[in-house]
Amino acid sequence: MKKNMGKTDKLIRVILGVIFAALYLAGIVTGTWGIVLLILGAVFITTSAVSFCPLYTLVGINTCATK
Repeated sequence: MKKNMGKTDKLIRVILGVIFAALYLAGIVTGTWGIVLLILGAVFITTSAVSFCPLYTLVGINTCATK
């Protein structure tokens, strides 16, 4: 897997992942929407940890700084 995510993109994904998890755990968003947000937050955190987004590959986006 070639990295295709930059630092800003990774930071935004981590922040959104934490917010989604907090909304679910605080009981603000519940039910099906809560589970969807929790899964989406986990995906955001995982993709930012490995610096690779499969969707970016399909669309042709690369936010990683070139060396």
